[in-house]
Amino acid sequence: MTKFIKKDQLSSSWYEIDANNAVVGRLATIISKIIRGKNKTTYTPHMDHGDFVIVKNIEKIKFTGKKFQNKKYYKHTGHPGGIKETTPEKLQEKKPGEALKLAVKRMLPGGVLGKKQLTKLKIYSGGDHPHSAQNPKVIELGKMNSKNIVRN
Repeated sequence: MTKFIKKDQLSSSWYEIDANNAVVGRLATIISKIIRGKNKTTYTPHMDHGDFVIVKNIEKIKFTGKKFQNKKYYKHTGHPGGIKETTPEKLQEKKPGEALKLAVKRMLPGGVLGKKQLTKLKIYSGGDHPHSAQNPKVIELGKMNSKNIVRN
């Protein structure tokens, strides 16, 4: 029998990830699992009981292959002929964390739930962040096995 957790029983914790030499796609999968709450035994797809994730040193993130110059991101303004395209290289110059944020956003569900879960992602350039009062648990990507992401 499946037991569903109630809203008053929800608790969220904070995790900190250093993005130094991390690959965007691999990092995005780890972050999306934590944000959705799939690392918890009480995971329920229709509820938001994921954890907060702080990503620091975002300017040192990497793309595999030639994706940094060749990958294209498209958006449309809504007007005729209003399609815009950019590459991760240009995006990294303007907004350093936007490529990772887009990757995580596309791994979350669409709609209101996905937008709410995306607000739990905090991205910062450099090694400092203002969330030290939350005592985030540090996740070391180098020591982590892909099967053992974050278990409580």
